[in-house]
Amino acid sequence: MTEGMAGADHAPDVSTMAAALRAEAAIAPDPVPVTPPRRKAEVIAIYGKGGIGKSFTLANLSYMMAQQGKRVLLIGCDPKSDTTALLFGGRSCPTIIETSSRKKLAGEPVDVGDVCFTRDGVFAMELGGPEVGRGCGGRGIIHGFELLESLGFHEWQFDFVLLDFLGDVVCGGFGLPIARDMCQKVIVVASNDLQSLYVANNVCSAVEYFRKLGGNVGVAGMVINKDDGTGEADSFATAVDIPVLAAIPADEDIRRKSANYEIIGHIGNRWAPLFEQLSTNVAAAPPRQPRPLSQEGLLALFKSKDVGAGVVLQSATREDLCGSARVERPSLEVIYETV
Repeated sequence: MTEGMAGADHAPDVSTMAAALRAEAAIAPDPVPVTPPRRKAEVIAIYGKGGIGKSFTLANLSYMMAQQGKRVLLIGCDPKSDTTALLFGGRSCPTIIETSSRKKLAGEPVDVGDVCFTRDGVFAMELGGPEVGRGCGGRGIIHGFELLESLGFHEWQFDFVLLDFLGDVVCGGFGLPIARDMCQKVIVVASNDLQSLYVANNVCSAVEYFRKLGGNVGVAGMVINKDDGTGEADSFATAVDIPVLAAIPADEDIRRKSANYEIIGHIGNRWAPLFEQLSTNVAAAPPRQPRPLSQEGLLALFKSKDVGAGVVLQSATREDLCGSARVERPSLEVIYETV
């Protein structure tokens, strides 16, 4: 067989190719997706001194956000497991850690319905923590988030995920959202007292530290709770260059209703405008890099008669410690002469 004849045998059939191309062109394109695009949740970590009112603020904020049509998940990251108590009228919900332990002993998997609960559109859960003296609270936080990931946390469709963290615990587990960029921004809750502002300043220092290491988390602002109008918290926010997102007054009506586990952040309530504005500010505030204060700078926010800023450190002597004049005793050390 000649080379020309071989080439003729393997030449493509033009009519067959044309038919194949026409058939391919006739295939209709895939339909345009009609399902809404997947939400990308904004994760916000809220820090503050224990007892400063984070849980009160978050319960009312999350409730207001849900009324405004936002999908909100509130996660309590405090070993006391009290973040959701106000939301559920004083009732405590099973924590992730205790549920995980119980299910593990029974050889059963943990289901979302075992640990996540809802009220009026707000979804909420508690990470929990170990019993006193029986484990590390920070490690409990890490274990809780690991379990959340196994339950598909990153696939859940929310507009906002609010994390309630203790700010006066420096354990690495409680700094997880800042250290590992698990949130986009941080909000601090404080009042016009030195201790709560000390904690707020520590949180700002942590954010600054991890940003220097390449982190992206910033501080969106401060919520002043139990505001008595003295102005120290407002001065602190100005000094560290973060905005005040809301100032919740020290009002007897708020205190009484909070003590009775009553939500005040709902439309129609006297305090609704306050939480409506807080919701707007929390959503819009960008993460900022704060300028934490030195201890002296923090003390300077207060009058010296209130915090003792005029006190001078005086060194103690050995006589002070012993309660009497020190008697010099001869040394019993043997010193050998070297040749």
